[in-house]
Amino acid sequence: MRVLKQIPEVSFLKFLRHSVSILRNPLPFHNSNFLLHGNSFRLKIGFRKSVIFTRDAELLSYVLQKNQKNYTKSPIQTRDLAKYIGKGLLTAEGEKWQKQRKLIQPAFHKSQLALLLDTIHSIIQKELNNIVTDKPSDVFPVFNDLAFQVVVKSLFSSEIKEDDIKKLQHATEITQQMLVKELRQPYLGWWFKVSGKIKFHIDLIDESRAILRRLVNERKQSASKYNDLLDMLLDARYEDGEAMEEAQLLDEILILFAAGHETTSNALTFTCELLARNPEAQNKILEEVHKVKNESSDIMHWLKNSNYTKIVIEEAMRLYPPAYFIDRINKEDDQFNGFELPRGSNLLFSVYEIHRHPDFWDKPESFVPERFLDENIKFSKNYYPFGAGQRMCIGNNFAMYEMILAIMTVVEQYEILKKKTPIQIKPLITLKPFEAILEFKARK
Repeated sequence: MRVLKQIPEVSFLKFLRHSVSILRNPLPFHNSNFLLHGNSFRLKIGFRKSVIFTRDAELLSYVLQKNQKNYTKSPIQTRDLAKYIGKGLLTAEGEKWQKQRKLIQPAFHKSQLALLLDTIHSIIQKELNNIVTDKPSDVFPVFNDLAFQVVVKSLFSSEIKEDDIKKLQHATEITQQMLVKELRQPYLGWWFKVSGKIKFHIDLIDESRAILRRLVNERKQSASKYNDLLDMLLDARYEDGEAMEEAQLLDEILILFAAGHETTSNALTFTCELLARNPEAQNKILEEVHKVKNESSDIMHWLKNSNYTKIVIEEAMRLYPPAYFIDRINKEDDQFNGFELPRGSNLLFSVYEIHRHPDFWDKPESFVPERFLDENIKFSKNYYPFGAGQRMCIGNNFAMYEMILAIMTVVEQYEILKKKTPIQIKPLITLKPFEAILEFKARK
């Protein structure tokens, strides 16, 4: 009988000793353990609780694709995140998720997204006017506002008031900050409840639901058609011919806010940070922008032919993946490469580490967009900017269209002055940039 290998264990005491630094940035702690123990280790986070951290790309491919039926998302999403944004595509599981995915998928087909391109492009042009020129400034707030505006107005066209947008954005962002505290300080869970902090944030989301309910009802009563995402969601029908119930529709919209703006704003900021340190890449993008715009005024033509801009963004998401962890729990006992995975094992895959693993990537810490000219790398089991398998991000095409147009517009309108200092990060629910201080100069 073959003896199964044991996954190396990191003690609860070590976890507590590093709790302050983990709260600030857990990635160095994880990296040190990967270097010490190999591609996987078990971290004790309580006397009876543990998490298996892994950067094993083979295992992630196995879990997301080959044996995905045996794995479900962890309570981090199905319970902790769901209490704020409801049971939609991101947080639902099983038959409910399958039913919702089948219903919503057509709204994100490329042919449908083509109807939104003019809206997305005009928002990008307007929001990028807020970039400060001729002095250093933090560019993240500009991209954060841009990405939220794109999501909101792709849903609601031009009928939503700026005051409502600000309230929705504020609620979305601070509830995610609260969730980070809950996840990284589980030993304070009792205090978050007793102090009313959790209730305060849930009340904020309830206020957001009230705003969305009003907007949805106004649309239902209107005879106008906008060909936006809300129209598509309202027109969508299940197999029995029924439309989404209002509560479910609001959950899906909240999830689009949460998942659809922060990851994009992070990726855009990191891309500009990398362009500041690689001015030759800026020049190549500028040449490409001039070329595609001289060829056609059609936005879809620009998107299909901005190949260098696209691979720059893909390389930025390799180095700084916005969704830098993927979590799963197995329903039944499993084995992989000689390791036993008892039922209920909590697996946390570090996409950040997989994207920089020296066993696969040549010059893993370097910015080399040209590596993505090889389609085999782009679709390999070592690259997960949008996840993989059945649960791959439904909005991946939407996000790529938005990011390509945004980076094209930035580089066409501004030169990002050279910067040499290291890029700083702030890992929260997503991998966020920290103090992305850049200097822009308007092009003549």
